[in-house]
Amino acid sequence: MKILVTGAAGFIGFHLCNSLLKKGYDVVGLDNINDYYDVRLKFARLKELGINRDDAEIFSKLTKNESNGFKFIRLNLEDRKELPKLFEAQKFDVVCNLAAQAGVRYSIENPEAYIDSNVVGYLNILECCRNNNIKHLLYASSSSVYGKNKKTPFAVTDNVDFPISLYAATKKSNELMAYTYSHLYKIPSTGLRFFTVYGPWGRPDMAPILFADAISNNRPIKVFNNGNMSRDFTYIDDIINGIEILLSNPPKEIEDKPAYRIANIGNGRPQSLLDFIKAIENSLGLTAQREYLPMQPGDVPQTWADVTQLEEIGYKSKIDIKEGVHYFIKWFKNYYA
Repeated sequence: MKILVTGAAGFIGFHLCNSLLKKGYDVVGLDNINDYYDVRLKFARLKELGINRDDAEIFSKLTKNESNGFKFIRLNLEDRKELPKLFEAQKFDVVCNLAAQAGVRYSIENPEAYIDSNVVGYLNILECCRNNNIKHLLYASSSSVYGKNKKTPFAVTDNVDFPISLYAATKKSNELMAYTYSHLYKIPSTGLRFFTVYGPWGRPDMAPILFADAISNNRPIKVFNNGNMSRDFTYIDDIINGIEILLSNPPKEIEDKPAYRIANIGNGRPQSLLDFIKAIENSLGLTAQREYLPMQPGDVPQTWADVTQLEEIGYKSKIDIKEGVHYFIKWFKNYYA
């Protein structure tokens, strides 16, 4: 099976490529390597996959690592000339679209980037899938689509018509667009609603690295909503396991319903933000200075995934925060030494 993974230099995309390669899949990675955060981390991830920076920096150049067969191309999803060429040349069976402009807070400051990548770029992926007989499209949605949903745990059947950030709105639009293409063109699609992913090689704009870096350097950490927050913290290995289970089980068309599915991928057990901070403190052997602040715009006090649907096809979250944070801090100390 030949799989295209977009966002291959990103946190989840890197781990997915690594896992799929070890399982013997033919994997092509795509990323535009934008500078939303330090590109050195993105190039370091690609180096782990066997792609040198000198090759990865060149747009539209398909580079191959001979030892594991991994191929990589630097490309913008918005490129309506080069993206169809890639699909036509490579003959993918499955597409896992993890490329997106990420970040709830940044979407308030720079909305155009989210429309360009998450809507225009996503449409181009859909069109390429339509024109190239793709057997299954998996794509990154987000738990942020649940907005201020007060019903817990969050279920895929819940109303998600009230996003509270543009980022969430673009992810909701992705789900709607996928439904339309599944209905019109019979493309099996699976939307992946990720819940607070953390682990080695994580994004530096996310809380785990921000906390670990500040605590390690004796700076105060910012604790929003005065610490009255909980998240369904999900270790990266559980996320990858969930994606691979769904990848192997595409949805099927049933009577008048298209082959369309939305899935929560989370731990299924929300944890207090303060407990997560404590786990980081324990792993570092240091105590945090805490600056308590009010809730930020676009943020929510709680997330909690109902993973019943995914458990029915074999998923089980295995890593609790103490174990997961231990693995994360071990990597953090090594990478940022």
